[in-house]
Amino acid sequence: MYDSILVPTDGSEGASTAARHATNLAAVFDSEIHILSVVNASIYNSDLADLDFEAGEHREALEEHATEVVGALEDRLDGTGLAYRTAVEEGVPSEAIPAYAEDHDIDLISMGTHGRTGLDRLLVGSVTERVVRTSDVPVLTSRSAPDEQSSYDDILLPTDGSEAASAAIDHGIALADRYDATIHALSVVDLSALAGSYDGGAAVPGVIETLEEGSEQAVAEVAERCERHDVDVRTEVAQGTPYQAIGAYVEEGEIDLVAMGTHGRTGLDRYLLGIVTERIVRTSEIPVLTVR
Repeated sequence: MYDSILVPTDGSEGASTAARHATNLAAVFDSEIHILSVVNASIYNSDLADLDFEAGEHREALEEHATEVVGALEDRLDGTGLAYRTAVEEGVPSEAIPAYAEDHDIDLISMGTHGRTGLDRLLVGSVTERVVRTSDVPVLTSRSAPDEQSSYDDILLPTDGSEAASAAIDHGIALADRYDATIHALSVVDLSALAGSYDGGAAVPGVIETLEEGSEQAVAEVAERCERHDVDVRTEVAQGTPYQAIGAYVEEGEIDLVAMGTHGRTGLDRYLLGIVTERIVRTSEIPVLTVR
């Protein structure tokens, strides 16, 4: 499934964590790793860099840093037996990363959710979120963590029964198959979406019951697909605010990875699931695989 994995790096701890996950996955899927560092042309005047001494010096310093951080990951990969290639490019990172993925037929992007410190930290978080929103390639996001994670034993698949959720299920099952993991299929009845929509009369229990039936069907579909691939699965339907319910399940179930779609069904549902996914990416302490 993942013949090629892209690791964008800025030399931060977050990027280093993303590289660890990419290396782990590459060893399991026999993937080629692409290491990319983007010289951020948006923080200096690239049009004047060849003419203005100060702008030119700034670009040169950034190019040197990009080359150094790529070299640091090369050193880590040497001796692992994994195939890899490197690149340093100039551009706007949130645009250059998806463009590189498309040009090189990348199957997965592994990125940190935070950069180095201060403004850099904020900017890298913003870059990651933009890549998650726009990339046609699945994106694995991870927060800086001191512990080396070598396996994914429990994988959470939040589902609303949509096509996007279905695409994430394929990836979750593929990972579970390689890591001999258990899939946790979770569907959340979004009670917050009902707030203010009804006056608390008899209609509300009926609506909740209908939503619960849809959620039960969604997790049952995941269970059926897992069983076809001989993958262990557990199912649960919860009530509450989706991103809070997902976060609580991650903590209580000792989940190692979340795989979810970036969009829901259509219209408002599509928009709401996008918000849920972004909140999970922004706050999760464990890796999150997002699939468009």
